[in-house]
Amino acid sequence: MPKRGYHHGNLRTALVDSALVLIEEKGPTGFTLSEAAKRAGVTPAAVYRHFQGREDLIAEAARQGYEIFADLMDYAYGKGQPSAMAAFEATGRAYLAFARKYPGHYVAMFESGISIQRTPELNAVATRAMGVLEKAATELSQHIPEDRRPPPQMFSAHIWAMSHGVVELFARGSPGTKSPFPPEDLLETGIGVYLRGLGLIPSDTN
Repeated sequence: MPKRGYHHGNLRTALVDSALVLIEEKGPTGFTLSEAAKRAGVTPAAVYRHFQGREDLIAEAARQGYEIFADLMDYAYGKGQPSAMAAFEATGRAYLAFARKYPGHYVAMFESGISIQRTPELNAVATRAMGVLEKAATELSQHIPEDRRPPPQMFSAHIWAMSHGVVELFARGSPGTKSPFPPEDLLETGIGVYLRGLGLIPSDTN
């Protein structure tokens, strides 16, 4: 593959793009920095001008993924307003939509073993993304009787776990876990059952 002339920022972007493709194909530990460099059309030495190792490259892919994820969650939340119920449900669906549209980023974020504490920048954007779901949970929880109201952090964590489970089991082609129902239906009905259990009004009667 012929070597390309990259400016500093362009090369960094090209390397992350290469890593995302390799993560989709081989998983986060199934490729080397040399492979990422080769796919980007540069020498392996060029990689080390931007990343100290493969984990640094994956961490940058994860950071970019959280940026996209946070924006999608924000958009979904805003689209559901002014209904607290619709906004909350929309953020759950956005999780599934993100995993389908950005599989390389999703794996870098949630399946690579990279801690969100690795860099301040990664932690900040991951916190922003999850903060959208917590904000939606906080608003919706105001409609739950106080004696049966879970903390918003627990509320949002339950929906995050449900969304993540549907993605992992049914939306990413895991072997042996095919469902007769679309992942979107599984998530929507699961959230509905959870919200009814908390005494909230179902979204279709809002």
